[in-house]
Amino acid sequence: MQDTGSVVPLHWIGFGYAALVATGGIIGYVKAGSVPSLAAGLLFGSLAGLGSYQLSQDPRNVWVFLATSGTLAGIMGMRFYHSGKFMPAGLIAGASSSLWWPKFQCEAMTAAFCVTCTEVC
Repeated sequence: MQDTGSVVPLHWIGFGYAALVATGGIIGYVKAGSVPSLAAGLLFGSLAGLGSYQLSQDPRNVWVFLATSGTLAGIMGMRFYHSGKFMPAGLIAGASSSLWWPKFQCEAMTAAFCVTCTEVC
């Protein structure tokens, strides 16, 4: 196994992201009684967790994770654009968008993110 230094593998960041999304849904339910927030938070949090697990098994298997974060980036980005409120839409849109960066910046990726750049991109 190659030493990756202090770089955090993408799947660990993904597990944190999944927890953030699920926690946001729970907080939306507790504070506002919003069942749709709870359902969406748990659904998308679970999908992000599944995608992160798949990344931990095979770094080239990014599609569930990217589809989940991309969908949330679009939905929450539009909510942020229309409302102008950072919480929760801006936070989730920013976090979701930042997860796409490694996929599109393949040249800068390290072994912690993929086996080889050409295998992922």
